[in-house]
Amino acid sequence: MKNYTATHKYARIAPRKSRYVMDMIRGKSVNEALRILQASSRRAAPMIRKVLNSAVANANQSLGNVSNLVIESARIDGGPTLKRFRPGPMGRAMRIRKRTSHITISLAEAQQED
Repeated sequence: MKNYTATHKYARIAPRKSRYVMDMIRGKSVNEALRILQASSRRAAPMIRKVLNSAVANANQSLGNVSNLVIESARIDGGPTLKRFRPGPMGRAMRIRKRTSHITISLAEAQQED
């Protein structure tokens, strides 16, 4: 069975925030996952939906029929952190960490039960 993968690297959202959305769609069919992402109000949902659409397009090139695809694995890995500084009390500098994510979605054909 072949996997179809899409990735978005260096997404400007913290991995912890985007994992909430990814947990909602892991293991679901593609159509159901797209409906969930469309209804979600989280900021990571449009980013994840674009990656999912890209994985579906990758599968469409070789399969043709993508209606029976399921999300086999969906990962959010931490990317590099951008370090910035803001003024703190008594002349100190306070570090701000702007975190990035690597979003990876892998699709596979659903197992057909006989």
